[in-house]
Amino acid sequence: MKRKLYGNNIQPSCEHCANGKRSSDGKAVLCTRRGVMPLYHSCRHFEYDPLKRVPFRQPAIPRYEEEDFAIE
Repeated sequence: MKRKLYGNNIQPSCEHCANGKRSSDGKAVLCTRRGVMPLYHSCRHFEYDPLKRVPFRQPAIPRYEEEDFAIE
C-alpha cells in the first residue's frame, strides 16, 4: 500500500477538506457541498487536501555564549 502524505491514518475534518474554505473569522469552514460547518466536523464528501495543513512551528534555537563552551 502506498504511504500517503502525513501518514495513512488521517482523521477526516472539514479543516483539511478540499471542498471547504476557512471562514474569515477562522472558526468555521465554508463547504461547497454542505454550507457552513465546524472545523473538526466531517462528512462523507471529505477529500483530504495536504496543502491546507498548517505545519507546527519549530522551537527557537537557544543562543549560546562563549563561556558555555569553556573548559574549566
